[in-house]
Amino acid sequence: MSDENRDERRHWLDHPKVGDRAFWALVAVCALLLVIEIPLLLVHVRHPHFGWDTFGFYGVFGFAAFFLIVLAGKQLRKVLSRQEDYYDP
Repeated sequence: MSDENRDERRHWLDHPKVGDRAFWALVAVCALLLVIEIPLLLVHVRHPHFGWDTFGFYGVFGFAAFFLIVLAGKQLRKVLSRQEDYYDP
């Protein structure tokens, strides 16, 4: 296969709507897990260590932590990034 044909072929991840679909799929999975937690509250008695350890706390905490890590990574990229030809002699 020539290089020209390889460049013309698009990967399924290059499609513009893949990011939106992945986001909404993640939202659907998170909502499903939150709904699954409701019957577990009726069966399992929780013994929270802190006052804020309530229904959905771990999901919200995980999302907020991930969000802050992504924001920190974007700022860290500005500090650590090098020019494209940095390692060229």
